[in-house]
Amino acid sequence: MPSSCYERAARRAGYRTIAGVDEAGRGALFGPVFAAAVVLDPARPIRGLDDSKQLAPARREVLAQRIRERALAWAVAGSDAFEIDRVNILEASRIAMRRSIEKLALRCDYLLIDAIKVDLPIPQRPLIHGDSLSFSIAAASILAKVERDHALHFWDQVFPEFGFARNKGYGTAYHLTALDHQGPTALHRYSFAPVRNAAKFAHQRDQWSGYPARTAPISPQGELFACP
Repeated sequence: MPSSCYERAARRAGYRTIAGVDEAGRGALFGPVFAAAVVLDPARPIRGLDDSKQLAPARREVLAQRIRERALAWAVAGSDAFEIDRVNILEASRIAMRRSIEKLALRCDYLLIDAIKVDLPIPQRPLIHGDSLSFSIAAASILAKVERDHALHFWDQVFPEFGFARNKGYGTAYHLTALDHQGPTALHRYSFAPVRNAAKFAHQRDQWSGYPARTAPISPQGELFACP
């Protein structure tokens, strides 16, 4: 179960505005990867924070609302399927995390991040399975998961044959069967083999032909998701 020990250690070291950061949707075959950054208020604890994957959907919704109400700051951002196919899912996850941090209403001075580091000049500590260790990262994982699930419910209305409301874009048997029968949409991740292999037409298969060499920094992208 997560705790506040990493946040307390950061405060003992002199840091005051500590953001937890996590992503959702990294392993999905469709749509953006989402990321959230959350600065919890030590004076307003939230009971029940945990790795979002360990929580029932209804419980995640309740906790997400409490996080929005009680956190000192929170933000959600993303990296879309086209960017994922251009730079790879790991780099796209870093980009989404960086964007969520940059959108925070408060300037944070320390980051607790699930597993990886982001390209920002802020002291940071990556924690393997951080969403099960740190309250701040757990809160971020809940927000990222809830916001992405909401988006997939909307996309389910656009592409009902793929069952996105149920599978959230992951490679379930139903989703893979639909890919085989329908072929991928423009919002599928063509750099992922199941999507690429399911492309029925040459122009679909040619949408992704390998990651390009990095010759320049990735250009900033506008807001994908509006948050209060």
